[in-house]
Amino acid sequence: MELNLSPELQTRLTRLAAHRGSDPETLAREAVERFVDYDEWFAGEVEKGLASIERGATLSHEDVGARLEALLEKHSRS
Repeated sequence: MELNLSPELQTRLTRLAAHRGSDPETLAREAVERFVDYDEWFAGEVEKGLASIERGATLSHEDVGARLEALLEKHSRS
């Protein structure tokens, strides 16, 4: 696979890789891997959410607000 980057992005990638003590190819590969991992995770979470909706396991707007208020109150006491 080949990836064509603009000269500006290539310069930024090279600078960042040097700052991290790496090379641009390794840094780009790691970035793509993180993106793919995140995208797969996100898609899975969306599927879980859709399945919950289909099961009728949802919260009302008021229930969400009450949970958030409880969390914020608990957090402010910590």
